[in-house]
This record gives sequence, C-alpha cells and structure tokens, in this order.
Amino acid sequence: MAWSHPQPRRIVVSTVLIWLLVGLFWPQMSMAGGGIQVVPIRGTIEWGLAGFIRRAVHEAENQNATAILLEINTFGGRVDAATEIRDALLGSPVPVIAFVTERAWSAGALIAMASEHLVMAPGASIGAAEPRPAEEKTISAVRAEFEATAQGRGRDPQVAAAMVDKDVSIKGLVAEGKILTLSANKAADIGFIDFVASSRREVLQRLGYGDQSTYELRPTWAERTAGFLTQPGVSSLLLILGFAGLIFEILTPGFGVPGTVGIISLVLFFGGRMVIGLAGWEVAVLFVVGMILLLVEVFVIPGFGLAGILGLGAVFGSIVLSYATAEAGVASLSIALVATVLVVALGWRYIRRSSAWQRLVLSTRIDREGGYTAPTSRVDLLGKIGKSQTPLRPSGIIEIEGQRVDAVTEGGFIAEDTPVQVISVEGNRIVVRMIGPDDVIA
Repeated sequence: MAWSHPQPRRIVVSTVLIWLLVGLFWPQMSMAGGGIQVVPIRGTIEWGLAGFIRRAVHEAENQNATAILLEINTFGGRVDAATEIRDALLGSPVPVIAFVTERAWSAGALIAMASEHLVMAPGASIGAAEPRPAEEKTISAVRAEFEATAQGRGRDPQVAAAMVDKDVSIKGLVAEGKILTLSANKAADIGFIDFVASSRREVLQRLGYGDQSTYELRPTWAERTAGFLTQPGVSSLLLILGFAGLIFEILTPGFGVPGTVGIISLVLFFGGRMVIGLAGWEVAVLFVVGMILLLVEVFVIPGFGLAGILGLGAVFGSIVLSYATAEAGVASLSIALVATVLVVALGWRYIRRSSAWQRLVLSTRIDREGGYTAPTSRVDLLGKIGKSQTPLRPSGIIEIEGQRVDAVTEGGFIAEDTPVQVISVEGNRIVVRMIGPDDVIA
C-alpha cells in the first residue's frame, strides 16, 4: 500500500538507489606498480569472478606487472563464466602463472590450462570436468574448448579431452567410460604441468621471478555482490520482484513499498550485470526507454498500440541482451514472466480482501434486490403553496397538501407556520420562498 508521507519516502528511495549505484560502479584502482600480481581463485566459478579476472588482467597491464599469479582452489562452477576467464587469460599481454594449491576441477581446470605456466602443489588435483547436463552437444562444445586451450598452451589436447569426455581413453592413464583427474605427481610425470611446488615463493623462484615483489588483488564487495546477483536463481527472483512490484504499484494508489521494491530489484539486476561486464549502459538505457513507453501507453494513450508494443520489445530485449547467450536470456525471462503472473494473481486476491482496499473501493452493490429504490423527482410540487412545519434555517420541513416534505429556502430564514411557495425543484432539492396573503407567484 502507499506510504502516507511522500517526502521521507523519496529520501529513503533516493538514498538506497544512490548507495547501490555508487557501490556498484565506483572505480576500484590498485595503487601497486610492477611486481607479481597475485590473484586468488577460490570457491565457485561464476560471473562475478569473471569480472574480477578481467579487471585483474587490465590492472596488471596498466600497472606494468611482471606477471600474474593465479592461486587456484575450486571445485568448478559455470562453464560460460570459465570460458570468459579463459579468453581473458589467453589474451593477457602479461604472462600468467596458474598455481593449483589444492584442486582445479571442472571449470577450474579450464582456467588453469589457459595459463602460460601451470604448477601444482603436492597433493593437488586437476580434471573431473564432465559438464552437467552430460548431453552430447554440451560435452562436444566443452571438450573442444579444453582441447583448443591445451593445444594453444603447448599441452596434450587428448589429456584435456579425457577430463571432459568419458569416451576418450588414454592407454595407461584413463580407461574408456572414466573421467580423467590427475594428481600433481601424475600430471608432472606426463608433462602436462610445468612442475610441482610446495609454496608461492618456490613457484616464483623456479620461474625466475624470485626477486620480484608481490601484491595480492582481491575481489571488491561489488564484484562479490555481482557474482551473487547474477546467479540464475537470484536473477530470476530479481526479475519477478521487479515486474510484480511495478505492476502492483500501478494497481494501487500513490507510490509505496511495491514500487520501491520493484525499482531496487531491477537496479540490482542490471547493476550486477554491468559490474561484471555482461551488460553495458546501452542495455540499461534500452530498458528505461521501454518502461517509459509502457507508462505512456498506460497513462496517456488510450488502448494498447504501437507505444506499448515497442515498450514491451525494448524491455524484453534489454533483459535478453543482459545474458551471455540469447537462449539463457529467453529461458530466464520466460520463467520470470510465468512466475510474475502467478504472484500478481495471488497478490491481487489478497489486496482486494484487505481493509485498506475496502476503504478505497465500494464493494457493496446497491440494487433493487437489496431493497434500494431510486428517489422520485417531486416536480409535481412546483408552484404549489404550503406552510412551514419547522423553522427553515435554511432547511426544514414544510407541509403541502397534507404531505410533509424536506425543503430549503433561497438562503434566508423562514419561521414556523409561515406560508411558502415552491419556486424550484432540482432533483430531490425543493426550494421555497416565503409569501404574504397577496404575494402568490404564478
């Protein structure tokens, strides 16, 4: 329901939106220069991490870093996000070193193989990259990425393929029907990695960077938040809250909680994607233009025409463009629309039953079956003479031909038992004037 005090409401909404925008888009600059840039890759591989790695590569180049050292410990995650990281590492003008401290499984294996140098700690492992769902099309695409990445860095593409596709067998290494996962020692024995090292210092010394200083780059809170906001389930939830909030705001008077929640949800949806590079300002502008066209269609132009169609196209198009692939965008949009319809339908039933809505809308029918009859006009009394039964100040009761009738004067006072004449009948309003014995109006 609408808030009763608009000024505090505007202050709160404006403060929240400004805080979100500043936090999401405030530039994060490293003050270091030269040396080895250490970048941790831990936890799930997602889009927030992809944005962080792109920033790391960009800053390493700008700060004239000698090399980038990735310290990897991950069970994997999103293949599409890992592919973005892989492309950033392959295109890096600064040499990249991957140091697998514990494990680089699934999508993490692709990131490790994209590095110029690949080192593993004793007891670490790499591989186990069969995609889910394990469909032929998906396996073929991911296998090709692994093979191309390994070959581009001078590593055995068959070993990389065996990490993805269980139909690939390598004599003495992995049998058909099994997915390949390599221990550090085994990977070193077959020459798939550079060497095994027990610490960051040993890695740098053996690669000739022992005299270089190191500085660690960490994800900003905005990048961590963006990684959470761009997860499929969270993104769909933000779209549902955004759509439902704006629809409820249109259906209810004033501007209040639903509209605030809707706007903040959409800011988070697009803001998270802009932080990690999935969407640019042009996508957000396209969405705003679409919303403006829809508002014009709803409040300015009667019916539903060109403005509404263009508005829907712009809104839906901006959402689809904010995803890595059109298929993912369409799927997420479809889920959000279906869920929004259900939420609005259920919410509307609740709103209509609420006490606040009952105060705004007349829900009782007034009809003949309910005992209501429309009042009849008393035009037949026009010009007739009667007598006031009560003082008229200016309203009161008069008697005409034995009937007691409510009446009003022209504005003056008429005492009780005074002769009056009806001079006007306006619906149920009977207007009278005081008369004397010889002052009868025809």
